Amino acid sequence: MTLAQARANRVYRILSVSGAAAMHRRLIDMGFTRGTAVYVGGVSPTGGAVLVGLRNFAVALRSDAAESVSVREETEA
Repeated sequence: MTLAQARANRVYRILSVSGAAAMHRRLIDMGFTRGTAVYVGGVSPTGGAVLVGLRNFAVALRSDAAESVSVREETEA
């Protein structure tokens, strides 16, 4: 599953980041690294952007960037 497919108001764990070199580097620089927990705060109705919270900040990712981040949903323990 990717962040573009994620549902709002859920917590996910990043598995990997892929994509073109420039986009990959930018996502890594913003803190989208393997093992990081991310909160999906919302998804635009048209699917154009995903609002993500991580490492004490929020960022709206375009759908092409969100497709580059593979995640798995965190479960309650």
